[in-house]
Amino acid sequence: MRNLILLLSLLFTLTQARGQSKELQAGPMVGYVDMLEAMLWVQTVGPAEVQIQYRELGTDGEYLLTAPVETQHHTAYTAKLLADRVQPGRTYDYDVLVDGKVLELPYPTSFRTQSIWAWRTAPPDFKVALGSCVYINEPEFDRPGAGYGSEYEIFGAINAQRPDLMLWLGDNTYLRETDWWTRTGILHRHTHTRSTAEMQPLLAHTPNYAIWDDHDYGPNNSDRSWINKEIAKEAFDLFWANPGSGLPGQGGITTMFRYNDVDVFLLDNRYFRTPNDQKVGERTILGETQLEWIIESLIFSNAKFKLVCIGGQVLNSVERFENYINLAPEERAYLLRRIDQEDIKNVIFLSGDRHHSELSALELPGGNMVYDMTASSLTSGTGNNRDEVNTNRVEGTLVVQHNFGLLEFSGPWEERQLKLKICDATGKVLWEHSIMAQ
Repeated sequence: MRNLILLLSLLFTLTQARGQSKELQAGPMVGYVDMLEAMLWVQTVGPAEVQIQYRELGTDGEYLLTAPVETQHHTAYTAKLLADRVQPGRTYDYDVLVDGKVLELPYPTSFRTQSIWAWRTAPPDFKVALGSCVYINEPEFDRPGAGYGSEYEIFGAINAQRPDLMLWLGDNTYLRETDWWTRTGILHRHTHTRSTAEMQPLLAHTPNYAIWDDHDYGPNNSDRSWINKEIAKEAFDLFWANPGSGLPGQGGITTMFRYNDVDVFLLDNRYFRTPNDQKVGERTILGETQLEWIIESLIFSNAKFKLVCIGGQVLNSVERFENYINLAPEERAYLLRRIDQEDIKNVIFLSGDRHHSELSALELPGGNMVYDMTASSLTSGTGNNRDEVNTNRVEGTLVVQHNFGLLEFSGPWEERQLKLKICDATGKVLWEHSIMAQ
């Protein structure tokens, strides 16, 4: 009887996740969005030809079509579909076509392209949602006992905020012992997580960008020695639609993009890192090439705010777990020293991993402030970190319950402001903090 109940529950969840469409396993998802193109992602149940038809909201002209893609078993029946006949600053409705049939979905499917604003108007006001640590229970493969994942309704709360984009800050799925050692297992875990019913409306109309941390890369605390890291990267690239993946010739998933007046850097804190327990030799989290790239990119950036997304905490002062100061203190000191020496202003690290949220702030010797906003966790178990004495924590910002973050950018260029918020699983604001651009 228990197995029958589990089977019926699984079938119900998959039906809901597919938007009551037997053709779709997961999605559609909006990936990166720029001024003249947008990337859409879908996953079908089996082999099929998929396309996206789209047209500007409020018009009744002919639909534009993406090039068709054949989904295949080898790529987990995923497809990326490029909408490359769009114009800046416009909203487009779209439909998914599977084998020529338009699918009816019970939630809105749309995307908005970025606006042309420089030298014309003030930068647009916009909102960014962020979070990390997504554990979706699968009882037959989970550890015995109560499920580690809960409060999946948090995705509906994020969607209700109508963010302009969503940043997934790592541990976006939790690979398990059934998954680590095979390509089949890794693709299964990504499919299982992405099929979560409550997630689908958010994916369908919000641009989504992602980094990884240890659990969507390999086993707990994985490093550059992980034997299946290339399979992990392949899976990451199949299931996310970032504008790039990896620095030229380097591997990993590092990339960046601009959204309005903000530059967003997506760092890889796993592919190049030395083992946590290494006792001899230099220790690194980013690796020399990526470290120098982020410093030079921050120097080059003329964005008002510079968001640096990284799986683990950068500014937490406590030497424990996978905090930067604990694993690679010399590298961390070098990174902060170079930011100070180059007089780089308005750097905000965005991190996850810790199963609690907080805002850390540090004044550099030259007078510039740097911040680290940690948003964790979305649905996985929350930590027992209430007694951790992070001397850089902004008072009143520690949260040890399921939560997500919001970044709200507003104001003219000369008085640009960033408001940071942490919200609980229902969307209630737990704290907020404002930063004026320097």
